[in-house]
Amino acid sequence: MGRVRAGTVPVGVLAVIALLAAFGPLLAPHDPLLQDPRAILAGPSAQHWLGTDNLGRDVLSRLLTGSTLSVVAAVEAVAVGLVLGVVPALLSVHLGRVVEWVSLRVMETFVTLPFLVFAVAMTALLGNGLQQAMLAVGILIAPGFYRVARAAALPVATAQYVEAAVLAGASSWTVLRRHVWPKIVPAVAVSTASLLGASLVIVSSLTFLGIGITPPTPTWGGMLATDLQYLYQRPFGPFVPAALIVATVGACNGLADALRDGPSRRPLRRKVVADVAAGA
Repeated sequence: MGRVRAGTVPVGVLAVIALLAAFGPLLAPHDPLLQDPRAILAGPSAQHWLGTDNLGRDVLSRLLTGSTLSVVAAVEAVAVGLVLGVVPALLSVHLGRVVEWVSLRVMETFVTLPFLVFAVAMTALLGNGLQQAMLAVGILIAPGFYRVARAAALPVATAQYVEAAVLAGASSWTVLRRHVWPKIVPAVAVSTASLLGASLVIVSSLTFLGIGITPPTPTWGGMLATDLQYLYQRPFGPFVPAALIVATVGACNGLADALRDGPSRRPLRRKVVADVAAGA
């Protein structure tokens, strides 16, 4: 029951964040791009609940609108990393030594790439857009998916029921779909939750530096950078975007922990506790 409650809190937080990402622009009380010279760096009020920024734009509206781009960008990066990591991992296990050697060398190359330099190079090569930056982020997190999926798939590849399926004439696609994929899904799910939080941090870092976005597009990282420039006038300004980033990343890590320590491990824990109690 404790584990259920521990997993419920992250899921609840992520559900709220998902709602903000889906309906944030519709819930914004003002135009997030509308500038009001008469209300520059204003404090919270009935009209502007979180105040205004250095151009007189409503902070709450920009936060709600920026939720969509920040969260979707992180999800997009994870999706790219998932495809680029899991697919080669499965192929390396089932298509022989050549594919295995090539995929390992490629992933080792990805690991050695400097994150910020590679992201800047990709945006310079393909254009300063968030999709280009997320492609770079997805490439950089692909080795994480590759290692996890490969480690989970290797024991399954030598299992007797897989060998029996191959001897019975099952194709590689059938073996992967029916026997291998269901076994690696839990490990991939844990990595997905964990890397989603890491991707949000990366997205926030890039937008904080102005990479991947063009002003005046609102994002959590971009708003945090702007608020830090006017910390004297609005000392509370960076709190809300930073709190959203921290809450989302913490919820992703909490969900990953809940998935990692799932119901399958509870009987083992109870057995260990019982053995210790009996020994005492």
